[in-house]
Amino acid sequence: MRSLSIAIFAAAAAALVLAACGTSPRQSQGPAAVEERKPGAESPKPVESSPVRPVDVTGGPSGSALGPLKDPASPLSKRSIYYDLDKFDVKDEYRPLVEAHAKYLRENPAARMLVQGNTDERGSREYNVSLGQRRADGLKKMLVLLGARESQVESASLGEEKPQDPGHDEAAWAKNRRSDMLYNGEY
Repeated sequence: MRSLSIAIFAAAAAALVLAACGTSPRQSQGPAAVEERKPGAESPKPVESSPVRPVDVTGGPSGSALGPLKDPASPLSKRSIYYDLDKFDVKDEYRPLVEAHAKYLRENPAARMLVQGNTDERGSREYNVSLGQRRADGLKKMLVLLGARESQVESASLGEEKPQDPGHDEAAWAKNRRSDMLYNGEY
């Protein structure tokens, strides 16, 4: 009799445990909201993104025979991004240029680009090669985030080996702190 009551008690306990583990159907939730939060801010503001402006890659209304990559009127003919001393982040003033090149790569899947990171002559050789690579990689990442395929863009550092200006003053150094964008057939 005692073993029968223990068996009934064990079965009841097991039934209670199983009932407690049961799940109720979940309600579907929408996507999570993205907020920009700053220390000390009272109310969060939603993050706004600006749309990418359209770029005419045809070479303008005249349809230049040079093509958009060589036409001086096209933003695609500009191929260099300049940096501050010891920096590798792309300045806001170059964003439209990078967006134009990303759009061109997006719309021309056969196009390939080599991004060459350069530095001025100051700093050790190792430091300059490393900084040049960070500049090239940063620009490549920005192009990919804006829609270019990763397989279309290669990055390399030239360090101080390919100066745009051979001078030894601040004006020359400012020209040498850059990343150059070269398309297939140009490198």
